[in-house]
Amino acid sequence: MSAIPILMYHNIDRAPRGVRLRGLYVSPGRFRRQMQLLKWLGFRGISQAEALPYLCGEAQGKVAVITFDDGYRDNLVHALPVLRDLGFRATCHVVSDAVGAYNRWDAEQLGARKAMMDAAELRQWVAAGMEVGAHSRSHARLPELDAAALREEIQGSRTALEDLLGQPVRSFCYPYGAAGERERALVRELGFASAVTVRRARARPGDDLWGLPRVAVGGHHGPQVFPLQILTAHEDRHR
Repeated sequence: MSAIPILMYHNIDRAPRGVRLRGLYVSPGRFRRQMQLLKWLGFRGISQAEALPYLCGEAQGKVAVITFDDGYRDNLVHALPVLRDLGFRATCHVVSDAVGAYNRWDAEQLGARKAMMDAAELRQWVAAGMEVGAHSRSHARLPELDAAALREEIQGSRTALEDLLGQPVRSFCYPYGAAGERERALVRELGFASAVTVRRARARPGDDLWGLPRVAVGGHHGPQVFPLQILTAHEDRHR
């Protein structure tokens, strides 16, 4: 069975001078080259929701799932035109309480306030054929919450996004990738079709749909790393 790379991006922009965790940024030029390489290698870029038949072994094909975490405006400005040009789709996992605001959960740590898409921009993302997934209400560390707060972070984020977009939200992403059995079980119970983590590996048909691994794409990686990440993942040997 073919491995499926689920790519994880954050910012598609040039890293500001002095910002910490520069690996969260991939420049627009590099992102375009990476997507063009995917196309040249015969991959079709798809959303998390579109990946389900492949992850369930019901469909065959050379696909790569493209995901963006948090909901940054630069995803719309810099990534969307590239995706549209290549006929790709992608999923942006949105922190619902941050819509139209900024990255409150790590701005101080990073030394940068990063603008998030507002409601109109999220609708523009969806109108272009892209998917919006839920990424909690506040980007909390879910395993640290009690049962009521946990449910509100997960279900509350989906409700807010569905009200905003007027359509179902089927995909979830755990903030910081933090999810134990309790968190995965609740995401499944609440009716999400799949959820992604930050565990490093390529996904395979038959994997737990509510604990899917991803391939982190960082601006600190050299250009030769990206093709190795999508074609061979050393973590796969340990699965």
